[in-house]
Amino acid sequence: MSSSTGGGGGIARGRLSEERKAWRKDHPFGFYARPVASGDGSSNMMKWEVGIPGKAGSDWEGGLYKVSMEFSEEYPSKPPKCKFTPPLFHPNVYPSGTICLSILNEEEGWRPAITLKQMVLGIQVIFIDIEISIFVRFSQI
Repeated sequence: MSSSTGGGGGIARGRLSEERKAWRKDHPFGFYARPVASGDGSSNMMKWEVGIPGKAGSDWEGGLYKVSMEFSEEYPSKPPKCKFTPPLFHPNVYPSGTICLSILNEEEGWRPAITLKQMVLGIQVIFIDIEISIFVRFSQI
């Protein structure tokens, strides 16, 4: 049986539990998303590992790319921190692997109603549509 680790329930854990249920019922083919397992076999609802397939017709087609998602206690008011692990060479990805995408940016496109499914599909879109307005500026790193 899985449970959340750390502190009480809270809004973030409740929302993530609902997201997990929704994902299990309906998720895009070829993707996976799950809370990270703790050493004791329980699930850490605040840290997820996600697999995103490369978009057909892109240079990344045929690959499955791992993303770590870290949610804060302020989720869904604040978006999760999302990183490709290992880092992916892409104009919208920092050398650290951090994904630079408007829907994952609290000051740009993030809205609390955005679902896990919408986030992972949004990340997959960068394999075809590079967000030119938010190229990672390597001189600012």
